[in-house]
Amino acid sequence: MSSNLSRSRNRAFIIAGLGTALLIAIFLSPFASSDPDGLDRVSQDLKFDNKAAEDAPARKLPFAKIFDEYALRGVPEAVATPLAGLVGTLATFGLALGIGKLVVRGSGSSSTAPDASPPSDDSDYPDQPRE
Repeated sequence: MSSNLSRSRNRAFIIAGLGTALLIAIFLSPFASSDPDGLDRVSQDLKFDNKAAEDAPARKLPFAKIFDEYALRGVPEAVATPLAGLVGTLATFGLALGIGKLVVRGSGSSSTAPDASPPSDDSDYPDQPRE
């Protein structure tokens, strides 16, 4: 029963966390500043922002054609950033959940069975001679 309560608490915690992340990604992302972030600002201040590789490896990734500057391409501008936040949050959550399940499943298979543990004292085997 304790395991069932713990499981339901974990599920509620995960759902609350995902819900909060989705609310932030969808409703607060449109209010993000359009000013350059730290790295972009430093590269502009030091005048090396135009020296970036034209054919950067990141632009060759399959999803680079879908996302551009924190927005989803091919949709109206008003919903491009919230949709990118939604997709990114769900993708990150899915990856974290999948990796977490693999790690937990992997660690559970290496544990020993409860019956395989050695006896705690000699009272379990009264017929055996003591050493």
